[in-house]
Amino acid sequence: MPGSPRPAPTWALLLRLLALLRPPGLGEACSCAPAHPQQHICHSALVIRAKISSEKVVPASADPADTEKMLRYEIKQIKMFKGFEKVKDVQYIYTPFDSSLCGVKLEANSQKQYLLTGQVLSDGKVFIHLCNYIEPWEDLSLVQRESLNHHYHLNCGCQITTCYTVPCIISAPNECLWTDWLLERKLYGYQAQHYVCMKHVDGTCSWYRGHLPLRKEFVDIIQP
Repeated sequence: MPGSPRPAPTWALLLRLLALLRPPGLGEACSCAPAHPQQHICHSALVIRAKISSEKVVPASADPADTEKMLRYEIKQIKMFKGFEKVKDVQYIYTPFDSSLCGVKLEANSQKQYLLTGQVLSDGKVFIHLCNYIEPWEDLSLVQRESLNHHYHLNCGCQITTCYTVPCIISAPNECLWTDWLLERKLYGYQAQHYVCMKHVDGTCSWYRGHLPLRKEFVDIIQP
């Protein structure tokens, strides 16, 4: 039915999906499609700021025949940006123990704080993996931190497309072209750190950073 909420994924389903991310013939690899931080926030069920208190290896399920293991991180939640309707306070987060299934390694028992994005499973557990946006809080720019409260959420109707080659052409009025890979040969470069793809009243979208103009390199690629 249109408009009906999507059912929460199950643990087993997520593990199967992550297994499909392995490139053929590479048993110890995790591959993720690139996504701008704004896309990660929009597509995640949960977004929090937290510290990692401890970690423990636990069974992936109660089934004795299931040999999969998970890492359970006990966390201290500092702030929740998204997910209020699903969970009130997160005490534990789970990730695959196997690195080939995109398991995340975080620093426990330290003062380091993280921005964590992830899914909330059907049993209420919070699940994260390397294809989520997980960054040390200190590495986030001021624009990124401020956008977690408002701009990212309010502009999920915009489409962000990664540019790999020139020319890179806008194909829809609500599209922003993400050029960090072209200009800097890395995904989370200047544009990811300092710009938000914002929707205007006419339904079009464009990059925005307060009163600052769009960098000339972005314009040259969008309009070759």
